Amino acid sequence: MTFTDFDVDLFLRDYWQKKPLLIRNPWGRWTNPVEPDELAGLACEDGIESRLIGRADGRWTVEHGPLPEDRFGHMGDQPWTLLVQAVDMHVSDVAALIAPFRFVPNWRIDDVMVSYATDGGGVGAHYDQYDVFLIQGLGRRRWRVGQHCDADTPLLVQEDLRLLAAFEQTDEWVLEPGDILYVPPGVAHDGVAVGDDCMTYSVGFRAPARSELVEQFCAHVVGEMEEDDRYADPDLTVQANPGEIGAAALARLQAMVMEAVSDPAAFARWFGGYSSDRKYPELDFRPEESIGAEDVRELVQDGVALCRNPASRFAFVAQGAGAVTLFVDGQDYGCSGAATVLAEQLSAADRLVVDPALLADATAVALIVTLFNEGSVSFDPED
Repeated sequence: MTFTDFDVDLFLRDYWQKKPLLIRNPWGRWTNPVEPDELAGLACEDGIESRLIGRADGRWTVEHGPLPEDRFGHMGDQPWTLLVQAVDMHVSDVAALIAPFRFVPNWRIDDVMVSYATDGGGVGAHYDQYDVFLIQGLGRRRWRVGQHCDADTPLLVQEDLRLLAAFEQTDEWVLEPGDILYVPPGVAHDGVAVGDDCMTYSVGFRAPARSELVEQFCAHVVGEMEEDDRYADPDLTVQANPGEIGAAALARLQAMVMEAVSDPAAFARWFGGYSSDRKYPELDFRPEESIGAEDVRELVQDGVALCRNPASRFAFVAQGAGAVTLFVDGQDYGCSGAATVLAEQLSAADRLVVDPALLADATAVALIVTLFNEGSVSFDPED
């Protein structure tokens, strides 16, 4: 799917992380990518994160999946909403929704959550700490946007839901199939289904908290340290009061800490692996049968396309002199020459017809073999 009427530069300049924007159907042709019954089926499967949210007598209820197959036949007349996380990992047509938003770097993209709601269904007024594009798939939904919120904004006492205690509406729109609402981080919003069979696709983005980065990177640094790397003061002299922590000692101690965390190359290596970790690492996508270099050469010569696993995350960091470090699912691969070309192409495209000329480079072939056997890529069976 692609946009036919959307000014990316204008959007990034005037709206991205600044203010909400209603985008009336920008698609060449909008087609709803997953049917309600298929979404309900996913919510019944183990290993797929889902929630069923209802409201009756002024109280919200939340059930976590996997849900019993007959659960949807016993919902009654009260409004309800089904939310299924990371549907792009399981439905290729949903994964295709991400492509038009790749004007944002891939490492910032999280997943596509899909919701289905009956008339009046919603999840209440709330705010997110990340950017989100809300694409109307089926039916209609009334969206209200409101005030800017932060950690001090009062919330309702409600288990499993972070609902606002007060909502100050600033705008309201009814979205039709294909319409998109962009909501920046911290902006209050509330969506309610208008009629049955309301489906919304939420393309969400990652925004690591400073506390998360510091905690995770420091834990990594500590894990790499040697036990005998300790404070030393061979130039120690007698001080006037032994109870004082002297300025020289404090400076030396702080320098020990800062030196350990201030290496840009070390941070890049860590963050590449950290940001490319799979959202659900417990899922095993390795193929039943592994392949070798000759298999890869034959498939590439036949023009069979190489496809990234939608559950995998690809990114690279330039190393200079034509070399890059490729990060895939938390693992790093040093690449140069033809392997660099391949790494950059795989990081940019979900589907790639590999240039047969790359087969002359054994490291490029070996990279494909490794990524295939790890389940990060596959050869398109339709080719």
